[in-house]
Amino acid sequence: MPSSKQHPSSSPSTTATILALAPLQPDLHERAWVSVPHPTLPLLATAHCKGATVFSLATLSAHSALTGGHTRSVRSVAWRPGLAPHKLCLVTASFDSTAGLWRWDGDAAGGVELEREITAARAARGSDGDDSDGDSAGGGDRDWEFTLVLEGHESEIKSCAFSPSGAYLATSSRDKSVWIWDEYGTTTTGGGGGGGDQDEDEWETLAILNEHEGDVKAVAWCPDVPGRNARRRFSADVLASASYDNTVRVWREDSDGEWVCVAVLEGHAGTVWGVQWEPQPDNDRFPRLLTFSADATVRVWTLKDDDDGNGDGTAPRSALGGIPNTMRRSLREEWTCTAVLPKAHDRDIYAAAWSGASGLVASTGSDGIIALYRELEPPLQSSTAAGTNGDPPVTNGHAESPAASWELLASVPNAHGPYEVNHITWCRRYDAGSTRRGEEEMLISTGDDGVVRPWEVKLAS
Repeated sequence: MPSSKQHPSSSPSTTATILALAPLQPDLHERAWVSVPHPTLPLLATAHCKGATVFSLATLSAHSALTGGHTRSVRSVAWRPGLAPHKLCLVTASFDSTAGLWRWDGDAAGGVELEREITAARAARGSDGDDSDGDSAGGGDRDWEFTLVLEGHESEIKSCAFSPSGAYLATSSRDKSVWIWDEYGTTTTGGGGGGGDQDEDEWETLAILNEHEGDVKAVAWCPDVPGRNARRRFSADVLASASYDNTVRVWREDSDGEWVCVAVLEGHAGTVWGVQWEPQPDNDRFPRLLTFSADATVRVWTLKDDDDGNGDGTAPRSALGGIPNTMRRSLREEWTCTAVLPKAHDRDIYAAAWSGASGLVASTGSDGIIALYRELEPPLQSSTAAGTNGDPPVTNGHAESPAASWELLASVPNAHGPYEVNHITWCRRYDAGSTRRGEEEMLISTGDDGVVRPWEVKLAS
């Protein structure tokens, strides 16, 4: 995948085709909630039933399974970043109110060797005439060790996510809270990200965030990209949470080590099912936020620069010695709704994904539609229109201009037949059909039918 996204064009002449590829094997034959690609390896973890299946993106078949750790459905999964290629760590978040930490210690010394191992496991399974049991691939759940249970939430955990460094884990729950966990008392063997030996996992609660008034459906950490660390009065990490209360909240750690809500994004007319950060912002600006809701809209939010700042989010400097004047800085931030994407859905939008390679956005949801959008440049200068829906731009609930413009490129109805589609994500392609393995990307959708389906996206001008 290219290191930076392609710049959108001002021409509306581009067309797109979304082509279904062969589903990952085996079919899970039960509701699957979410599929999350590993940040660097050709692996994809899918949450379903009381565990998770890890697929190989090289063979498009099951690699291993995580079972026996939970008593109720696993709703979300998260890969820990920064570990050595043969040291895998996955967190599963469950309706049993716990999050589980799993480790898989392979024999491979790097990503290429791991990929060869995946391919070899697939070939061995095929030669035995048995290609239907996901647990048999790569040794199944025998390769995964369930090393730690994180307890504390009072109800179902709906989402989990690691910070870019891997130092923090966030979980969100039906109990209306967000918990932030950090690891302590371990040595950093087996890679970066603060990860320790698999028999030394010790985690503690760093913060409990209770300001939402409804179930917290999803959490997402801001990616580690240029411009993210510009606001010096906070730590580097930034967290967003989406809720049944129709809002998104943005959280940062202040200079006293306390996690505070710095913004409440209001504008959706229904449950906000999730939030995504812009993976590759232009011009070193702070990443934007993508939110999607039961109101059948996808919205884009932009952080407003401080009027008393230097234009890059840093503190203003006084005339005496260049010392930053922090006394007049507020902990509050202004986020503006700068776009409502063109209407493509008529029911809940459960998921949306923003590509760091192309800048395209894909969405899906209760109506079974997969939609593809592209941003146009320059942005519209209208003071009243944030999108084709005619909704005004919103700054924490108040109208503002200008608004960016997006177009609907393509849509696929009944992407999983009559079933709801619960999730969609972009990931790199490593399969035999790819001409540039590890650089091209595809979409992966996950549905109530238990099918994990890849999609090829073709653009033509």
